[in-house]
Amino acid sequence: MPKVKAEKKSRQHQEVKNQGIMFNTGIGQHILKNPLVVNGIIEKAALRPTDVVLEVGPGTGNMTVKLLEKAKKVVACELDLETTTKLQILVGDVLKTDLPFFDVCVANLPYQISSPFVFKLLLHRPFFRCAVLMFQREFAMRLVANPGDKLYCRLSINTQLLARVDHLMKVGKNNFRPPPKVESSVVRIEPKNPPPPVNFQEWDGLVRIAFVRKNKTLSAAFKSTAVEQLLEKNYRIHCSVHNIPADFSISKKIESVLQEADFSEKRARSMDIDDFMVLLHAFNSAGIHFS
Repeated sequence: MPKVKAEKKSRQHQEVKNQGIMFNTGIGQHILKNPLVVNGIIEKAALRPTDVVLEVGPGTGNMTVKLLEKAKKVVACELDLETTTKLQILVGDVLKTDLPFFDVCVANLPYQISSPFVFKLLLHRPFFRCAVLMFQREFAMRLVANPGDKLYCRLSINTQLLARVDHLMKVGKNNFRPPPKVESSVVRIEPKNPPPPVNFQEWDGLVRIAFVRKNKTLSAAFKSTAVEQLLEKNYRIHCSVHNIPADFSISKKIESVLQEADFSEKRARSMDIDDFMVLLHAFNSAGIHFS
């Protein structure tokens, strides 16, 4: 390594140590090395001096140091991390960790946990103000996809039900050490507060069925044997609770709801949040539930 680069790297590590942080980097994470991208992410987070920041995947601490300069407190979550004083550490798998209160989340996390992490965040209470997150480019584009877009999927509509999502910047592979095999993007997620008046388990049950084959008509999607068995079981519980005679054909009931709500020939790929709200209300009003 050239002497100048070695000295610069040494200075960066010393700065991290001076802040009371010592990171173990031997766990295969792609470390964001470009200070301009680090600064851009922090700028987009619009931090306030009173903020508690949750940082997931702090890596070598190059972003942590800058977060500590701007925020009241940083809570860093990493699989393998040592610290002394200046920040709170959550050691372990972020998906299995109870998250503390925080105002803003900043994360450069392993891309394979992107989807479960997004929903862990969105269902976290109390509400946080925003999250600025690094994702694989295609995953980021799915988050912001609209009805009719090629990448529009269950992830898109579920995320947009619970939050406002904006694509902030593209980040090339050469900004990381070691370079990942894919391009990346930074996304800002702002939870809707108050959240929409819908039972998320019910909502996701419906959306899951519709998007298994998003190009199929809903009439075809609901003819699956597994779907009919689930909805028949749930409807029998509904009949038992409300003392309704359980003499019915679930396939006929499903088709009746779809036809009366005018959704039989619609396809998930082109339906928006309002469409699914109307459809869920139609099914629930008929006593058909998804969870």
